[in-house]
Amino acid sequence: MPYRRGSFALTPPSFVIFAIALVLALVAMLAHYMHASVPLLSAAHAFDALAIAFVVLTIGVLFRGV
Repeated sequence: MPYRRGSFALTPPSFVIFAIALVLALVAMLAHYMHASVPLLSAAHAFDALAIAFVVLTIGVLFRGV
């Protein structure tokens, strides 16, 4: 059930969007804190991956059916 405030509705993200955001965030934290070697992601770009995870999750909340 969406949360409504005026004409603006927030919906829970689908499981797929939530899982993608969670995996991106976990990979970013592993690269930053554990210094794990992750293909296509260095420790210097961990914040970028975390920001992308947050954007994916925000899109899942703002747009219905995503």
